[in-house]
Amino acid sequence: MTQWNDIHAIARALADARPEQDPARINFVDLRNWILSLPGFNGDPAHCGEKILEAVQQAWIDEWS
Repeated sequence: MTQWNDIHAIARALADARPEQDPARINFVDLRNWILSLPGFNGDPAHCGEKILEAVQQAWIDEWS
């Protein structure tokens, strides 16, 4: 099960689930919703903050490049 601190696993899962999406052009509301909908993700939505979303977005950009 994936949690909020599994930044790189989340980024890889997003890259696989949304290969057409440029991660540099997403807003945090969509990013949070996409993470919450990932299969196997069971992080508490209340434990998500801007710093986590920034880290996931950067890891996804690195994965995407």
